[in-house]
Amino acid sequence: MANEFVTREDVLNFAKQTYNIMPEYLWRSYSNYAILRHPNKKWFGAIMDVQKDKLNLNSTEKVDILVIQCAPAVKSSILGTKGILPAYHMNKEKWITILLDGSVDSQLVFTLLDMSYEITENKRKM
Repeated sequence: MANEFVTREDVLNFAKQTYNIMPEYLWRSYSNYAILRHPNKKWFGAIMDVQKDKLNLNSTEKVDILVIQCAPAVKSSILGTKGILPAYHMNKEKWITILLDGSVDSQLVFTLLDMSYEITENKRKM
């Protein structure tokens, strides 16, 4: 999938095929928000559709985003890259937001999702 537009469906299919994880839809009022989590209940990803202005982007148009955990060293080197933003609605020290609008290479999206999966895999639920 390198250099292809990554959609929410692509991310959900990747999670199912790679980790055998199905999305959870936890909120009735946000029925389009998909949570990806381990059997240990730790989240490694969240897919949401939000208005761009909530991400400090100059538009009220909605965009799909993937919010994931990220290793601090990687976060500091990629934050600010086109399509990669501080976390939306999560701890900004540990999480980042990836726009699913074609601005981030598919290989990078899935590499970062793998990283988030690995970071959260052995953590215990607090």
